[in-house]
Amino acid sequence: MACLLATLGGNPLNTPVGQKIEQATDAALPSENWALNMEICDLINDTDEGPKDAVKAIKKRLQQNTGKNYTVVLYTLTVLETCVKNCSKRFHLLVSQKDFILELVKLIGPKNDPPTAVQEKVLSLIQSWADAFQNNPDMQGVVQVYHDLKQKGIEFPMTDLDTMAPIHTPQRSVPTPATSSAVRPSSDQVAHPTPVFQPLRSNPMPDVLPPQALPLTLNQEQLAKLRSELDIVQGNMKVFGDMLTELSPGKEHPQDLELLQELQKTCYAMQSRIVDLIDRIGVEEITSDLLRINDELNNLFLRYDRYDKKRTAMTSNVEHKLP
Repeated sequence: MACLLATLGGNPLNTPVGQKIEQATDAALPSENWALNMEICDLINDTDEGPKDAVKAIKKRLQQNTGKNYTVVLYTLTVLETCVKNCSKRFHLLVSQKDFILELVKLIGPKNDPPTAVQEKVLSLIQSWADAFQNNPDMQGVVQVYHDLKQKGIEFPMTDLDTMAPIHTPQRSVPTPATSSAVRPSSDQVAHPTPVFQPLRSNPMPDVLPPQALPLTLNQEQLAKLRSELDIVQGNMKVFGDMLTELSPGKEHPQDLELLQELQKTCYAMQSRIVDLIDRIGVEEITSDLLRINDELNNLFLRYDRYDKKRTAMTSNVEHKLP
């Protein structure tokens, strides 16, 4: 009944995805609940009403707490950011519309006196979405608002857009061979499409720093080497994330599955190295990057766990159906 009332114009937080969003943005949470955030993404991707219900619930949550509880606002913005990064075009079309973006702009209006963290979060989201969707004619609302704000003199956070996690679903890097309608594809072609990903470096980060007591003082050569290694980490993370978005559980080409599993192991090894570096490096800028990368790795591992569970379930179902 609650879901029916929500559909007919009731409280959007009573829908299945709305209830999860309310739980994930509870002010009592000690930190972001990434498992719940990813569950929200699944509901959005797997249900017809998911995208629309989620956007309504997010707007409701922001409207309820703007000027009152900015912990909830920040949690809600994190949920929104996570959904944009992990959901399909159906969701992107809704959040990139001008009216929705203007709702976000209202959050940081002078009358609400928002903290700096909220201002920077909102502006960073608008900036990254404008960059990601700039070539999509159906998503120009966010691009227009971004340019309007810049013309008004609004300063956006310094962001390296090239190193950010991808937003839109990547296209296949190797197209699946076309099949004539007169020729039925073989079972191998159906079950195992052409592998679409190529690995980056698969070995963990080397120890670029000497074993010294804290804090470490890095020379320019060590800093350059460390930045180079972090670029490699983020390159592997990008491929890992792209694969989790692009591949279908249980329908992967064997080579793609092997690479996915190898990347998961590699990223785990890299994370162990990163956690060690966080405790050893005294350069604030580097430490900030390490903390961000560590958070993004945790997000990827949650996605992989959900992917692996779906794949195991699908494989089990296929085996049960075999004579």
